[in-house]
Amino acid sequence: MTTIKRVGLAAACASALVAGASTAVQINGAGATFPYPIYSKWFAEYNKLHSDVAINYQSIGSGGGVQQITKQTVFFGASDMPMTAEQLQSAPGRIMHFPTVLGAVVPVYNIPNVNTELKFSGPMLADIFLGKITKWNDGAIAKLNPGVSLPGTDITVVHRADGSGTTYIWVDYLSKTSEEFKKRVGVNSSVNWPTGVGGRGNEQVAALVKQTPGALGYVELIYALQNKISYGPVQNMSGELVKASVESVTVAAAAAAKQMPADFRVSITNAAGKDAYPISSFTWLLIPSKIQDQAKKKALKDFLQWMLADGQNMVEALAYARLPKEVVAMEQKAISGIE
Repeated sequence: MTTIKRVGLAAACASALVAGASTAVQINGAGATFPYPIYSKWFAEYNKLHSDVAINYQSIGSGGGVQQITKQTVFFGASDMPMTAEQLQSAPGRIMHFPTVLGAVVPVYNIPNVNTELKFSGPMLADIFLGKITKWNDGAIAKLNPGVSLPGTDITVVHRADGSGTTYIWVDYLSKTSEEFKKRVGVNSSVNWPTGVGGRGNEQVAALVKQTPGALGYVELIYALQNKISYGPVQNMSGELVKASVESVTVAAAAAAKQMPADFRVSITNAAGKDAYPISSFTWLLIPSKIQDQAKKKALKDFLQWMLADGQNMVEALAYARLPKEVVAMEQKAISGIE
């Protein structure tokens, strides 16, 4: 069994393992599907070290995570899209952002009898998701993929149907590479798609692409790997075609790490750097700055310190990238701001 399969199995079972533990402190969170595999792994491993603490996490999408932390129906939220100024103002108290890992969103496709790895660019992907490019043998796709025998079949666009940080990362990149996409669709966790079918969560989008001949969608890298779905390199700001990997995501984060704002809300899509993968992002835990329950506060702050240390050693097995050391140092100080 491969490392990805083994760790993926652990991730799938983690919630059940944690929920079944006999504990003194139970912490409930909800949000992004993008980091769900690593969060499940972390919460299970932390529970093995601290059997009196259970951290339960529902993978419901970034939009749901923001909504639930705002309504205080969970102890913490999770999102791949930083909360907006308006969302922060409408929250009942100050919400802090803690970056956890870095990941990549990849274009995934299912074209029968095409085994060559397809190449993509931002403008091409934008036109597909705008409904302007509708066939796989369109000239724009063929030009970037010379020599590939592309079929004249329809492209079935698959996008997220729920409020999604993965969508935010995807449209943030497309809006930086296509002015028309920026004007017609824009940047948000939920957008009005001009075309396509929707799936809830990275899990359902991956399943739809896998079972639909001619489909093209977008998921976090680990979902493409676990489901064995084809994905290809994407042209970056330097004009280089770069495939998503731990290394190329790390390059994308390098510049941002040196200029990280104090509240950690930053976009790194279409980052500069010849080897940078252009659809990369941090993902965040959303945590209230004031916590009344002393036991939960102590447990959560301890988990954050563990996550920034031992937890980072587990991320690459699930195709995420470690946090830059500069960001880790900033977060270690920021944890003291949870009162």
